[in-house]
Parts: sequence; structure tokens; C-alpha cells
Amino acid sequence: MAEVIETENFVSDACECIAAKILKKQKQGEVFSLSLCGGSTPAPIYRALAERKDIDWDRVLITFGDERCVGSEDMQSNYRMVREALLDVADVPSGNVIRIEGELDAAEAASKCEQRLRDLAEQSGQVIFKHDLVLLGMGEDGHTASLFPGSKALNESSRWVIENFAPSQDSWRLTMTYPLINAAEEVLFLINGDKKRKIMQEIFAGGSTYPAAAIKPVSGQVTWIVGV
Repeated sequence: MAEVIETENFVSDACECIAAKILKKQKQGEVFSLSLCGGSTPAPIYRALAERKDIDWDRVLITFGDERCVGSEDMQSNYRMVREALLDVADVPSGNVIRIEGELDAAEAASKCEQRLRDLAEQSGQVIFKHDLVLLGMGEDGHTASLFPGSKALNESSRWVIENFAPSQDSWRLTMTYPLINAAEEVLFLINGDKKRKIMQEIFAGGSTYPAAAIKPVSGQVTWIVGV
């Protein structure tokens, strides 16, 4: 059963929730693996995280749930948003960031990112790379990451990162797939505003075909932080 946290202090509560999870693992002397989502909703949360002095960013591995097929300086780039809001401000080591290189051929970009994750999984004896925390948003069509209704990636069962044509956007995207996302220890949806509440209710009721409804970590937890 998913946990739902409704809050009037969306940015500060989301920041505190994420920071607490990072700090808990770092106090055990371990590296925390964090997958970030794009869009306008998480940007102020990332800026709040960057301002914290208690997080050791040398021991945080950062990945991206999805990316647009654009260069790293493009205004639509998720990487650019994250770099400006978090990476540069918190001085996160570049070696700790595994980005999806949207400027490359789409298939090459997906394969390159996936291979880095497979290498890390092999080094740690994992069958599949397990993020400590995956942050996700959700669109008004129920998509999450770049897993859009009617898209090929919804049926992917072996690849971890894939190029995916989004019919509603009439464009190619790069996205983590269900197998990788659902291997995470925890998934945290960041939802601000009332427009998506009806979709959430349908997902919680069960039987929904929205892409976000298939986010079900195999052995982990799903939490929704919802701004009210």
C-alpha cells in the first residue's frame, strides 16, 4: 500500500523527506544512490537540498529517470535544470553523476547510460541496479518518467534505459524502464497541485492503466508527497 503525505509546505517537507533518507544511509558510511526527475515541480526542492550543509554530496550517486533528446545546455534538458538547481550549487562531483546524454543518437544514449548502471550493478554483485530512492513526477495523462500512454517502453521487460517515442509529445525521449525503477528500495512521487488528484485516486483504487500505476517496487516502498 502506498503512503500518501499531504502537505501545505510542499518544498520544505519534500526536501526534509529526501534529506533524511540520504543522511540515514550516510551515517552508516554508505553511498546513497538517487535518481532525479525533471520538470518544474522538483526544481525548488533541488535548490533547497543544495543549500543543506549536512549532506555529503561526495557520497551521493545521481542518475536521471528520463531525458529529452536535446543537448545539455538546451532549456528543455533535465540535466541542465538539475545542474543549475543542485549540482553546481552543491558542488556535486561530476564523477558522481550518470546522466543520459540527450545530444547523442537516442539508441546510443540509452545504451551508454544502461551500460554504466550494469557495470555498477556487477561491481556490487547485484542482478539489477538498485537505487536507494527514485524521484518521479506524474503528468496529467498519467505518464511518469518518459513512460507515456501507448508507448513502446511500457512493455519493455529486459532493458533498463530505452529510447521511447511519446505519441502525445510527437517526440523521442529517453527513459528508465519499469524493471529498473521497480528494483528501487523506494520510489517517491512529487505531486504539487490539484489537477492530478483524480488520476491519483484512480491509481489508488486499483486496476488503472495509467503508466504511473505500474510503479510497484518489487521489495520497496512507494510514497506520494502531495502539495495541497
